[in-house]
Amino acid sequence: MDNRSGMPRRKPVPQPQQQLSENWAQDLTAQFRRTLSTKRMNDLSRRPASQRRAPSSLATEFFVDRSASAQTPPAPSRQAPPVPGVPHLEAQTPMTPPPSYNASLKNIPIVPTAPTDSRSLRFRSMLMSLSNTPCKWENPGLLDEALGVIPLERIYNAAQEESDLFEAEAASLGKKPAWGYQDCVIRALMKWFRREFFEWVNNPKCTACHAPTVAKGMAAPLSDESARGASRVELYQCSNQYCQSYERFPRYNDAFVLLQTRRGRVGEWANCFTMLCRAIGSRVRWVWNAEDHVWTEVYSVHRKRWVHVDCCEEAWDAPLLYTQGWRKKLSYCIAFSADGCADVTRRYVRDSNCAVRRNKCSEGDLIHILREIKAMRRKDMDKKEKFRLMSEDTREDEEFRRNVIESLALTISRILPGGDAATKGSQRSDPDAQKAAEARQEAELLRARGVRGAPNQRQQ
Repeated sequence: MDNRSGMPRRKPVPQPQQQLSENWAQDLTAQFRRTLSTKRMNDLSRRPASQRRAPSSLATEFFVDRSASAQTPPAPSRQAPPVPGVPHLEAQTPMTPPPSYNASLKNIPIVPTAPTDSRSLRFRSMLMSLSNTPCKWENPGLLDEALGVIPLERIYNAAQEESDLFEAEAASLGKKPAWGYQDCVIRALMKWFRREFFEWVNNPKCTACHAPTVAKGMAAPLSDESARGASRVELYQCSNQYCQSYERFPRYNDAFVLLQTRRGRVGEWANCFTMLCRAIGSRVRWVWNAEDHVWTEVYSVHRKRWVHVDCCEEAWDAPLLYTQGWRKKLSYCIAFSADGCADVTRRYVRDSNCAVRRNKCSEGDLIHILREIKAMRRKDMDKKEKFRLMSEDTREDEEFRRNVIESLALTISRILPGGDAATKGSQRSDPDAQKAAEARQEAELLRARGVRGAPNQRQQ
């Protein structure tokens, strides 16, 4: 109907039958948050199978896990509550599902899990067997027998001389000595062991004519060889056509038998040398590598950390010997001791290009196995000793984290301008060893200056 002025009259605005609640917006926000939380929890529960999810499961509106228990509350509605007085629209635009949050869950901490598959169980059985090796070196009577073959006076004199040199260098520079006295004892023991005591054997010489021999395969161990712990025997034949005699080379695993034979390869060398380090009073680890190598770690009380020792190479505190020196790729490096075991791969592998894929078991299974061995070795210790070992484990884990950070920093420095110079300056194997070498050079320079300055002082 038109009014008197000729203008059409507007229809009155319909008044809502019921006023909106003051906190209806807050209720809508809380409902949305509950929906988002339910979505995240559902994705987390399905995360192991997220890559194999069927397309039909993506079509569901709320991604509700149908396999969940009946106690799981149903997902709340994603639609806003109806506004009083406003007609409800039947055909609404379908809402897109929220984005996936699997990308944010890739770096969550690894949860230890008990191994269940056959491959992981075989690996667990092997690690359990290897963990018994250091326990054989805890017999006091056998350790006393081992001390009888070591020239202790000679070893201690050489260690004292080297320790005095480190202390003199540190005093001239006002720093802490690079290594302690017990560290020098192990260094002297390693030199004597490699140069005089133990013999490396590839093909044993013929005992009749001392001619080279040729490998002929494996042979069953004899009764006396089995009694001394030989698990397998290598058979060789003399290359001299007038001799043609056979030589047997039993591979002994008992370190105390190796004190009499005094020959072998890397396995025999590391076994016997680690036992001698234990006999001389140091805490030791026997490190097993999946790429067919073993070596020793000795705990340095002076440095408060484990030190790499390879008696075959006469290498001291050179953990990057294998990856940078030998250009060898490593996967597993597991250290066993009478106190437990640890995964020390991060000490020897600092670059991802030097790493081999670890596929013997999952990382969660490996953590569970190592914790199981550690708990078995420490179950009868008193609480004070356990706390001390836990403190050592924490310091070692911090050392590994520093190695990772330094490796990342080195990788970034290679990308930035001047990366070649940064790479050349970072080729040292150990910062502490580099500092000790620099301190030794400075001490020699100071002594040389003192010798040259003496005549000038007399003339004055």
